[in-house]
Amino acid sequence: MTLPSSLDQWNAVAGYITERLVPADDVLTAALEASEAAGLPSIAVSPNEGRLLHLLAKVQGARTVLEIGTLGGYSTIWLARALPEGGRLISLEYDPAHADVARANIARAGLDKIAEVRTGAALDTLPRMAAEPGAGPFDMFFIDADKQNNARYVEWALRLSRPGSLVIVDNVVRDGKVADAVSKDPAIMGTREMFDLIAAEPRLEATAVQTVGPKGYDGFLLARVVS
Repeated sequence: MTLPSSLDQWNAVAGYITERLVPADDVLTAALEASEAAGLPSIAVSPNEGRLLHLLAKVQGARTVLEIGTLGGYSTIWLARALPEGGRLISLEYDPAHADVARANIARAGLDKIAEVRTGAALDTLPRMAAEPGAGPFDMFFIDADKQNNARYVEWALRLSRPGSLVIVDNVVRDGKVADAVSKDPAIMGTREMFDLIAAEPRLEATAVQTVGPKGYDGFLLARVVS
């Protein structure tokens, strides 16, 4: 079997899959266009990854989702659309300008009664949120924020979870650099710390999947809370 060896091939396959399985969507396209117009970095999940999040939320039967890292709300829309009537999504975003774009995109999608964006450093926001009456447990977590704090975010996911909760962490392969044990890159070090934490955590069962495509060579981690 000949493996894809170039970015052109990866993109061609990703384009084919998107064309066949992820139909064009005006609301999602508008969210990406608004994010670009506002100068947000082009680091939202791909359409295929957005559909995967959507399907995982449905398979999970999720009613409550916590997202860490909103950006322009593209992944937020995918997740919120998967929730049933009465569902709730909270998304945490560090940058106030990004949060404003996300809120506008979510409102345009008609999801502002389901999805709420909170602004501030997540490690400051999470303790306040956890102290609220009725906070958690969440059925699903999507972590896609500053990578140096990945381990801390997973720890918070555990605190706010229940047995059966699903935790997804994006961008865990980092162009293969996650395998570099001597890297001084804070994103690599933080991601490796997260892997070590999960490997030693008896309350989690997990795996990670490598991906290629328009976003390059990366991957995501999938973990289930077992107790």
